[in-house]
Amino acid sequence: MSKHTFDQYAITSTVSRVVEGLGFKEPTPIQKQVLPAALRGESLIGQSHTGSGKTHAYLLPLLNQLDGEKDQVQVIITAPTRELAIQIQEEVKKAIQLAGKEEQWRSKLLIGGTDKHKMVDKLSSRAPHIVVGTPGRILDMVKEKAIDLYQAKAFVLDEADLMLDLGFIEDVDLILVRMDENVQMLVFSATIPERLQPFLKKYLTNPTHIQIEDNKPSPESMEHRLIPLRHKEPADVIIEISKAIQPYLAIIFTNGKDHADELADKLMSRGLETGILHGGLSPRERKRMLKDLQNLRYQYIVATDLASRGIDIQGVSHVINAQMPKEEEFYIHRVGRTARAGLQGTAINLYKESDLPLIQKLEKKGLSFEFFEVKKGEWKEVNAYNERQTRERHASDLEKKAKQMVRKPKKVKPGYKKKMKQQADKNKRKLKQERFRKK
Repeated sequence: MSKHTFDQYAITSTVSRVVEGLGFKEPTPIQKQVLPAALRGESLIGQSHTGSGKTHAYLLPLLNQLDGEKDQVQVIITAPTRELAIQIQEEVKKAIQLAGKEEQWRSKLLIGGTDKHKMVDKLSSRAPHIVVGTPGRILDMVKEKAIDLYQAKAFVLDEADLMLDLGFIEDVDLILVRMDENVQMLVFSATIPERLQPFLKKYLTNPTHIQIEDNKPSPESMEHRLIPLRHKEPADVIIEISKAIQPYLAIIFTNGKDHADELADKLMSRGLETGILHGGLSPRERKRMLKDLQNLRYQYIVATDLASRGIDIQGVSHVINAQMPKEEEFYIHRVGRTARAGLQGTAINLYKESDLPLIQKLEKKGLSFEFFEVKKGEWKEVNAYNERQTRERHASDLEKKAKQMVRKPKKVKPGYKKKMKQQADKNKRKLKQERFRKK
C-alpha cells in the first residue's frame, strides 16, 4: 500500500518548502481529507478533536492560492479566543518565513485588548493578505473601513461550536454578509450542535463534510481515575489528591466561572497555590495568568471549558474534573490537555451518582476507568460503581447454569422438585469454587 505523503497534492514548490521546514513527513487523518478538497476550492465542514493537525489542514491550501502581487485581503481566519488567534497567527508567520515570503506576503492579527485607533492607521496604509483574529475586532475594522473583505477568496471559522457557545456567531454573520457570496468557507468544529445548523445552511451549499473518528477518545498513555464524592466538598478531596500527586501542572475543571472562582478561593485558603483561567478575566488578567503559567509559578490552575479549547498550555501532567462535564465531547477536550507529545497523563474525576450515565457512555467509547479514594495522601482502590450490579448478574448467571446442569428424571416421583433444587445448589457451589480457583 502506498504511503500518504504531501507530494501527491497539487501544492506549489513554495508550500512544499513550508511542509519540509515544518518537518511534516505524512499528513494526519484530517489533513488527508481536507487538503484535496480545500485545494480544489471546495467549501467544507471539518470535524475533529484537539491536536488533530487541523490548523495546517486549512493553512497549507490557503497559502497555496495566495497572490502577493495583489494588494488586498485574500484570507480571513477567525477564532473564538484571543489566545487561539495568537497561536494561529504564530503558525501563519512561521509558514511565511519558511516559504521565504516575508517581503511578499503580509498577515495581520486583529484581536481586542489592543489600541483600536493605531490598528486602524496601520491597516489603512497597506492591506494584509491574511487576516487572523476574533470576530468582534475584525468586524470593528470592517465598520471603520480600515479593511475591505469583499475581494477575499476564503473564510475560516475555527472552533465553530465554541464560537456559538460564546455568542460570537452573530459577529461572524455580520462579517460574512459584507463578503462575496461565493467565498470558500472552511468551518472546523469538534462537535456540530443542532443550534449551529441554521448558520451552516445559510452560508454553505452542499459542503464537503469531513469527520475524523479514527482518533481514540483519549491517548493510550492516559490513565482515567474515578473518585466518588459522596457528599464531600470537591475542595477537600482535591487537597487530599494534592498530597498524593506531584504534578508538573494540573488543570482543575469546573462547569462555569462562578464555580471556578469559589473553588480557587477555597483551595488558596487551604494553602494550595492556585491560578485561575476563565472567560470572566479581563484581557490584562488573562495575559498575566498565561505568563505566570509559562513561568511555572503555579502547579494548579482552576479553569472552565474555555481553557480546554484554543489555549495550548504546555506541560499539563494531570487533569482534575472537580465537576464532571455535561457531555462526552467536553470530557474528551478536557483530558486532551494532557498526555500530549508522547507524555504520560492522568485524568482524575470526582463523580456523583448523576454522572454515571456520562461515565457509561465514555466506557462504551472505549475508555477504561479505575476506581479510587484518597485517604491521608494515599491512593486506595475501591469497588467500581457497578460492582453490585456485576455481582448480581454473576449470581444470576450461576443460578441459570447450575439449573441447566440438573437432569430432569424420566419418571417423576414425589419430592423430585426438592431433589432437583438440592442438585442445582450443589452445582452452584461447584461452579463458585471453580470460579474462585480461576481467580
